[in-house]
Amino acid sequence: MSIGYVALVLHAHLPFVRHPESDYVLEEEWLYEAITETYIPLLQMFDGLKRDGVDFKMTMSMTPPLVSMLQDPLLQERYDAHLAKLEELAEMEVERNTHNGHLRYLSEHYASEYNQVREVWERYDGNLITGFRNYLESNNLDIITCGATHGYLPLMKMYPQAVWAQVQVACEHYEQTFGRPAKGIWLPECAYYEGLERMLADAGLRYFLSDGHGILYARPRPRFGTYAPIYTETGVAAFGRDHESSQQVWSSVVGYPGAAEYREFYRDLGWDAEYEYIKPYIMPNGQRKNVGIKYHKITGKGLGLSDKDWYDPYWAREKAAEHAGNFMWNRQKQVEHLHGIMQRPPIIVSPYDAELFGHWWYEGPWFIDYLFRKTWFDQNTYEMTHLADYIQEHPTQQVCRPSQSSWGFRGFHEYWLNETNAWIYPHLHKAAERMIELSEREPADELEWRSLNQAARELLLAQSSDWAFIMRTGTMVPYAVRRTRSHLMRFNKLREDILGGKIDSGWLEKVEAIDNIFPDINYRVYRPL
Repeated sequence: MSIGYVALVLHAHLPFVRHPESDYVLEEEWLYEAITETYIPLLQMFDGLKRDGVDFKMTMSMTPPLVSMLQDPLLQERYDAHLAKLEELAEMEVERNTHNGHLRYLSEHYASEYNQVREVWERYDGNLITGFRNYLESNNLDIITCGATHGYLPLMKMYPQAVWAQVQVACEHYEQTFGRPAKGIWLPECAYYEGLERMLADAGLRYFLSDGHGILYARPRPRFGTYAPIYTETGVAAFGRDHESSQQVWSSVVGYPGAAEYREFYRDLGWDAEYEYIKPYIMPNGQRKNVGIKYHKITGKGLGLSDKDWYDPYWAREKAAEHAGNFMWNRQKQVEHLHGIMQRPPIIVSPYDAELFGHWWYEGPWFIDYLFRKTWFDQNTYEMTHLADYIQEHPTQQVCRPSQSSWGFRGFHEYWLNETNAWIYPHLHKAAERMIELSEREPADELEWRSLNQAARELLLAQSSDWAFIMRTGTMVPYAVRRTRSHLMRFNKLREDILGGKIDSGWLEKVEAIDNIFPDINYRVYRPL
């Protein structure tokens, strides 16, 4: 009999990036890379576990922007072409490296990998949501929702209707996608403020995730810390992130992904290959970019990119198995220790960004695969669970009020509100005010109805926390600024046209085609609560 639980939680999110007005936009490749390196490898891993009789359990948030992009016919078509180019380049590399033993081995590794990606892609007819839905229905996955566009909710709390729209639109979208109500929510950036749980309860949600200090500083102090969920006064449960297991995977100093045997993310064929050879596979304007084929390993700390040794998938896989065994051993010892103190089964909640596994840490899906297998076959101290099953089996927990928190830098709100991005919030707040006013209107005709709904979409898209995050990190900043401004400008034009009774139907049609997220949205979601 096991004496505790481990809950692995992956947060699958990308901002809504879709540009039908352009033949090529680099940022669309965020999705293509995630499909190739994270989402298809996860499905392959699930298939293998199911085939081998491993009854795995995992919680996975899938945000509405990501789900919308994965289901979008235009992006599916563009990804298909992107994958075809990858397959072509990999085959060329096999031929080019015929007389270089190790590079041929690596080229064949990538060629085989892309063939397997193609098989999964075609099996689901380009709609990967079908695959994830299958594992939701078999109860292996507990798929949960997020904010409609990953808006940073504590910085909207002065407009409760704007927070409600983020929650309610997400829940409606989830039910349309998966055919059932969402049980839980990954609060965007795990950002919580007191009172938010009332809206979650009204939306029918049963639990959310918080960073550890959101639980540890709850009132009263939780008896079991982060090793049991707490119930808020509304009946919605809050699970806290476990610091120890998170650090083992996340930390750049002691975390697993920094091992010398693993693949080096920043050394890519798109920059290493001769220009004329690689030109058909980089940006149309001739600028180099990462293509996804990487031949080098991390090698050692402090080395420059030019000093890296050749990568070997065999030894990297062995290291992933070793790390999975170490993670399992640490959780066993942790559970044994906690059970002795608590005198009840602890739950260790280990949440991560999904793209850490596969995209940033190439061996990440192997690590998860080995972890599930080793947990299933090699120990009986704990069992892997997902959060919906845990709540159903353990309905009695302490009642507390969580503390305001996020999982960002220093644990509160400053990563999304600082000198790099503070300028966006007066505009977002004014737009929210105006949308609440517009929500009281009764449309005169179908054109005004469409305009009001599009105004709601534009506000939601402008509120995405990704834009403030990118401005703070300093990468792709012009794109984030452009997206924030363009959604706000579209919103303001829609409002002026509605109030002026002069709606430009041709322009509206173009904007609807570009920003087509939430086709069934109802602008009245912004009406006063």
